[in-house]
Amino acid sequence: MRKYRKSFLLVHLFLAVLLYIVFVLAARKNGTWNGGSFFIAVLIMEGLFLFCVFHGMKKESLSTGPFDIMTIVWILLIVWELSTTILHIAHPVLVPSPEHVFDTFRTQWQKMLLNIAYSMQLLVTGFFAGWIPGILLGLAAGWFPRVKHTAYPIANVMAPIPAIVFSPYLVAIMPTFRSASVLVILLGVFWPAFLTTVNRVASIEPQILDSARMLSLDDRTMIFHILLPYIIPGVVSGLKVSVTTSLLMLNFAELMGATHGMGYYVQNSIAYANYTHAAAGIIVIGMVVTCLSKAVSLFSEHAVKWH
Repeated sequence: MRKYRKSFLLVHLFLAVLLYIVFVLAARKNGTWNGGSFFIAVLIMEGLFLFCVFHGMKKESLSTGPFDIMTIVWILLIVWELSTTILHIAHPVLVPSPEHVFDTFRTQWQKMLLNIAYSMQLLVTGFFAGWIPGILLGLAAGWFPRVKHTAYPIANVMAPIPAIVFSPYLVAIMPTFRSASVLVILLGVFWPAFLTTVNRVASIEPQILDSARMLSLDDRTMIFHILLPYIIPGVVSGLKVSVTTSLLMLNFAELMGATHGMGYYVQNSIAYANYTHAAAGIIVIGMVVTCLSKAVSLFSEHAVKWH
């Protein structure tokens, strides 16, 4: 910890400056100002920072990353607060002050949780509806040459096309927005999963296949007991990118006609020129993406023991 002492002190120096600006200078300028929600948000961020530091010390894997990240966060908040509340150089409507944005979490937390739950429901449905068939059909295409020669060229064309390109058309032709959103995620996940699985099957060591053929295994056993265990570590390692991309596609689709969801919350707030709620919604989306990414990383570390 000694070699990180200066970084630790620097982080808390910027934190002290931020707190002075918010709770002394800004409070002095605004007699009715209340920064309770902002203070709670700062406490949460500080708690997460200290947890990362002490967890890294315990695991002997502490790096400069947490210190640099928190330094950048405090500097951004200082610049944000100075620009909006103290110097008034930012647009008063388009750029709301940090304390007003964080106070939105106190007043809108129920609505935000509802929209998060709605988005997660669509995400899980669309993701697994595309990911599991993509892997299974990719295994079949990788093992049966005739299927591969037919499906692989199609996948090469479809996989590079972002699913969000189809969003306006799917929203228009599908009976409900929910089905359109699920289909957008499904298309965005299926083709990359299919193509990646075929390529992983093609890269399997010839010695493994030769040993399996000596046992005269049938196709079903080859696919589910030889090929599937072989590709699972690679599939799991790519899960993080797939989940994050799916969530971004869902949020984009929700901008186009949803009545619930995180993307809808941001779009609806902007439509009514409520940029305070819009900024809070963007922060929520970032937090959800971060939490999902971390959860998938933890799952990847523990799911495949033989990798």
